Amino acid sequence: MSQIIQILFIADIVGKHGLDTVASILPRLHQSHNIDMIIANGENVTQGRGLDDKSAKYLLDLGIHVITSGNHIWQRRKYLKQLDSNPYLLRPVNYPSEAPGHGSCVYETTKNIQVGVISLQGRSFMYPIDCPFKSAIHEIELMKKNNVRCIIIDFHAEATAEKIALAHYLDGKASFILGTHTHVQTADEKILPNGTGYITDVGMTGPHYSVIGMDINTAIQRFITQIPIHYKIASDIDLKFCGMYFTVDSETGKACSIERLMIDI
Repeated sequence: MSQIIQILFIADIVGKHGLDTVASILPRLHQSHNIDMIIANGENVTQGRGLDDKSAKYLLDLGIHVITSGNHIWQRRKYLKQLDSNPYLLRPVNYPSEAPGHGSCVYETTKNIQVGVISLQGRSFMYPIDCPFKSAIHEIELMKKNNVRCIIIDFHAEATAEKIALAHYLDGKASFILGTHTHVQTADEKILPNGTGYITDVGMTGPHYSVIGMDINTAIQRFITQIPIHYKIASDIDLKFCGMYFTVDSETGKACSIERLMIDI
């Protein structure tokens, strides 16, 4: 029997201020939305680059079910063991198979509905890893062979065109494709003709008086001098929670509704 699955996706969480923002906003969202599953991108949680064991545990304890990531997930070497041991902590699926960890998982909600999650990384202006288009199709086919109909993709990519092209390529094959990485929320959320929900970038959870979460003066100096000055996390000014609340039909796997979120702490 068809059911409506209600999912919250939390945009790139940046540093301690991002963690504090999530902790502050999640109880409010649980009161206002009947959420079945929470997914979050966590590749920038630990001081803006990577994720460590302590921060991962904190997010899971807050009630987040699956943590996706991107190119910064490799920054914390001690954390890589967690990628192998916890199936709900994901690295991008299109890294070579020799890389630690898993790129996808299937989570079963309290409604006994299986939801597939794929962490995927773009190649335009990023590392020349395996093709995200072919990798996504491969993972989707594996999930559908196991009767998983609801499939969510975090596409961590730089280029808007690459994200939009992937969405059209997978329209009708995935339930939702959520762009991450640029940390600037776009206003182009939509349901495509064959039933796939899409947004180019969900945004950033953390300090918005910043340069994509980083200290403004440090970022300016990097651009002016072209010297790789160590980034600092911005101060706790203008904290915002960015995300997407959406629903999926469990029988068809098609998107039903989208609500883009940007909430002041």
